[in-house]
Amino acid sequence: MRLFALSDIHSDFPENYKWIANLSHQDYTEDVLIMAGDIGHDLKVVKDTFRILTAKFKKVFFIPGNHDLWTVNYAGDSLDKEKELISMAIDAGVETRPRVIGDTYIVPLYAWYDFSFGELTPKLRDAWQDFVWCRWPDSMDMEAVTKHFLDRNKSQVRTPEASRVVTYSHYLPRIDVMPTYIPDHHRIVYPVLGTNKLDKQVRAFGADVHIYGHSHVNRETTIDGVTYINNALGYPQETRICRRELFDLSTLSGM
Repeated sequence: MRLFALSDIHSDFPENYKWIANLSHQDYTEDVLIMAGDIGHDLKVVKDTFRILTAKFKKVFFIPGNHDLWTVNYAGDSLDKEKELISMAIDAGVETRPRVIGDTYIVPLYAWYDFSFGELTPKLRDAWQDFVWCRWPDSMDMEAVTKHFLDRNKSQVRTPEASRVVTYSHYLPRIDVMPTYIPDHHRIVYPVLGTNKLDKQVRAFGADVHIYGHSHVNRETTIDGVTYINNALGYPQETRICRRELFDLSTLSGM
């Protein structure tokens, strides 16, 4: 059994949908895929993506990303949609809860962003589409949204049967997983990439590997004993920062 990582599938782009559909029907039937968020805002596209991938992999894990929670043509708020996404995933046979697979404990970690990576500027607020398409209860600001999701992770307990722990989230657990070559003018988005509080939970679970998405900047780096991996399919035009292939965790030392 191999364990693969992929995020930011964005199946609402025809090129990406075709890429997913063209994955082999034979090569991955004994393998596990972790999808670290952002399939798309259209529930029909999400459902179709679940159907395609569960037919190709033995097990598929998923956690929603920000695009998945956009309320475009959706009557409820983003919390309502998140519940519907999880229900849809379960109905499709997609794993959304911690589970031991072989000797590896795979743990989804929910989060959002709380501006602990930087200050929210007026320019970013005007440009960032989450502030248009995500709807939350009136009582919840971004810190409350982040706390809501982080609190959900506290009920998950490490299973002693597993010799390795792989956690995954859509959001970045620390800003220094971003490479130093990112130009200053692109760093404007750093405040909405994640939260420092998430990394505390990654380490509390004793993670050997943490898979994340959201930034669309593919990278593998090890910091203080944890290997962080972003393997985004990304937007079709993002050929320089996204590799359009599955990441096989068995290629990592110790996996």
